[in-house]
Amino acid sequence: MHDHHDASERLASYADVLAGELPDTWTSAHLPSNAKDDLAELAERIWDLDLVAAHLAEHPLTEAAVLSRPDGAQFAVLNRHDSRESFLIAALAPHALPDEAFRAVPEPNGIALGDDPFLGAEQIAGDLLARYDRALAQTRHNALAGIRSSEPDRVVLTWQLDGSIATVPADDRASAVLTAHGFVQDPPSGLYRLSGDDTQAQARALRAIGPRLDALGIRTALQHPAGRSAPTAAPTSPPPVPAASRSQAVRSR
Repeated sequence: MHDHHDASERLASYADVLAGELPDTWTSAHLPSNAKDDLAELAERIWDLDLVAAHLAEHPLTEAAVLSRPDGAQFAVLNRHDSRESFLIAALAPHALPDEAFRAVPEPNGIALGDDPFLGAEQIAGDLLARYDRALAQTRHNALAGIRSSEPDRVVLTWQLDGSIATVPADDRASAVLTAHGFVQDPPSGLYRLSGDDTQAQARALRAIGPRLDALGIRTALQHPAGRSAPTAAPTSPPPVPAASRSQAVRSR
């Protein structure tokens, strides 16, 4: 217990220093071993097919520190099991974007860091951070391109695998209508998203926004994956859950 406690303290302290030394503004949060749900979700978002992925294949994630930037960028800092005094850092995939946004985007694979967090911050700033920012920019561009219509007076509502619906409003008038009917904007991506947690509420919102947008001269279109149908007032079953995680479905290309 004492050794494990010491390792956790080192990880948390190391991540705190990294957060203060990286360019821009970063915060650090420690996920201890008892935060099992958060750690499981974090492991699914590790954006890596190289060093960190190989490490996690042998050593399941039991704790981590998460560095976060206000625009949604995040890193996971992990202890290395082959050396008590060194760490791994990996980029985290943004969870607000559809799987298709990640296709053809190279993974910003993580790197190993020594025990000096000041040197570690220099390594990150000089290599990983730039690759991560490029990958983030590309995925966000892909997400917007996949949803935005080329017609200025048209809103394309795109059904996501998690049951939510995402769109990019044609203008401020459309934004106001969407917001009034439960759509919430995700600032990092620019997408407006309607949750699928309550399918009846989702169906009512979809029926309501069509006439309101049409009155403004803005047409609507609904895109959904094969096998999906538009929600009804009395759905017979809940929205399907993806059979594979983003990391499995998208990265194995």
